[in-house]
Parts: sequence; C-alpha cells; structure tokens
Amino acid sequence: MAESYKKAGVDIEAGYEAVKRMSSHVERTMRKEVLGSLGGFGATFDLSQLNMKAPVLVSGTDGVGTKLKLAIDHNRHDTIGIDAVAMCVNDILTTGAEPLYFLDYIATHKVVPEVIEQIVKGISDGCVETNTALIGGETAEMGEMYHEGEYDVAGFAVGAVEKSEYIDGSNVQKGDVIIGLASNGIHSNGYSLVRRLIDESGINVNDIFENNRTYLDTFLKPTALYVKPVLKVKASVKIHAMTHITGGGFYENIPRALPEGKTAVIDTQSFPTPKVFNWLQEVGRIETKEMYNIFNMGIGYTLIVAQEDEAKVHDILKSEQVDAYTIGHITEEEASIRLMEASL
Repeated sequence: MAESYKKAGVDIEAGYEAVKRMSSHVERTMRKEVLGSLGGFGATFDLSQLNMKAPVLVSGTDGVGTKLKLAIDHNRHDTIGIDAVAMCVNDILTTGAEPLYFLDYIATHKVVPEVIEQIVKGISDGCVETNTALIGGETAEMGEMYHEGEYDVAGFAVGAVEKSEYIDGSNVQKGDVIIGLASNGIHSNGYSLVRRLIDESGINVNDIFENNRTYLDTFLKPTALYVKPVLKVKASVKIHAMTHITGGGFYENIPRALPEGKTAVIDTQSFPTPKVFNWLQEVGRIETKEMYNIFNMGIGYTLIVAQEDEAKVHDILKSEQVDAYTIGHITEEEASIRLMEASL
C-alpha cells in the first residue's frame, strides 16, 4: 500500500508500526481527566474534574536543542524525551501550576519505529514522573528537511493553578531567601558549546568520567524534573517566586522572577559545582562569569521564600530526597542580580 508515497520518501506503514509501539508507553501516563484515546484528531482534557474553583491555565513549549545531536551521533535515544518534558513542565511550574498534559512533536528524516519508540518511552517516563498525561502528538517523516538519521523533538505542556495561588514574583521582598535545588548535570542548555569542547578535547566519550559513568552518560544525563518536590513545598509554604535555570544561566533567568527594584545576591560558594562544569571551563578556558551566564552550574531551579520559611522548605525538600542549598537573598540595589564568591 502507498507505494507511490513511499517512493517519494514517506513510509506510511513504518508510521503505523511506530504508533503501535508507542501506545503502551503513552498508556502509562494517563490521568482520570483525559477523554478519548490515542489517535484522535484532537486531544481532550476535562478541566471540570480538577479540584479548583478558578483554574488558570499555564502553557509552555520547548525543545531539547543540540543535545539531540549528541544523542543521534551515539545512537542513544531513550532519555532525550525526558529532557523534552522537563524543559516544558519545569517552566510552567514556576507559576505554581501543576502540569496536566503534554503533547510531543517528532520530525525525522525517516520513521524508524524502534527509534521512535525509544524517544516516546523517554517522553512517557518524564510524564509518569510528573503525573502529566501524554495525550497527543505528531510524528512527521520529512526526508527532504532532515539528513539521514536526524530528527527533532519538541513538546508542549499545559498546567493549571488556582487563580488565588498564581505566582508571578510580585510578593518578593527584601530579606527573602533564595533556595537552590541541585541540578544533576548540564541539563539541556549550552550544547553547541559542549559539543565543540568535546571535539576539541579529543576525549573518547566512552571512557569513564566519574563514579563509573562515562563522559557520554554524563553529557546525556536527562534534565532533572522538579514538579513533585516543588508542589510539595507549595502545599505548605507561600512561595514568592521560582526560576528554572535554563539557557542564559543565572544572569538571565533569576532576574525574570523579580519585581522591579529587587536584587538577587547569590553566594556561588554556597553550593557544590558538579565536576562536569569544571571540566568544561578548563577545556574551553572560559571565564567564571561567562560560565554562570551559560550553564546552571549545579542549581537547576530556585525558590524565593520568606526567611522564616527557610528551614521548613529545606525539611520538605530533604524528605523528597532533593539536595537543596540556601544560595542567596534579596536586597534592593541597582542591578537585578549580583554574584559573589565570599560567604554571605
């Protein structure tokens, strides 16, 4: 069937096989609010089932960037989907929203069912961990747009927050503390530079880097998902602002959560820097300030809370087995962020 289309570069039968393979992974992510089943023309979610009086929808979309190139070049496709989920749900979480559902978009040179299944497995793993339903998506075979073996992955997430609990940073006050949740590595930003430094270093990515993990394992470790521990904190503490440390590092992201006139003072000695960042800085001979303007440097997410809530937040995060550090405080200065090496 569809031989003419296949000769033109699109294999419909391979697409059917890919859908069949991904179905069991998608099924793992379902929530009671999801209506219908995989394969419809529109994905549906019943907001009336949520226990909210005035739900505000919060949405976000993102991709994985050139970290994909590293995964493709080394035929490692099973975790990149987690990155796609994390980049979206961690973003919308900063408003206090609980992620509800996720849609994915995979565009590829040629549909290889086994590869598509691995990608969707990763997406489903991320959705299961964050209680986010994978309710739809698209797989496009575009041989004229992508080189052989190449693909791109993007995602779209929708969450909801009670209107009275929406977090926009307006409650940030002088004296508030900034609590940083540890990253588990590079996450999904800066990989154009990372890949160049890998090439320039001449390393064998399959050699051991640390803790019996190879360089490749370290570079491809998926972005941490902060949804469950942060929602646990939100249930007990009034959070004034939150930040997902992505592209632009500390300098771009933390000020996004602050109202005008407030400054984040960060003590860079208050948290450990993962070895991979030291390696990148040494190989690339990169100034420290620039490192904090590119990478997360060991802090993937921040919470700004009143000083009296600091200990409680740490207790909750510890109970959720999340490494967290008080990394700074809020002042009123001209700059929106100031990084310092001396102890606060």
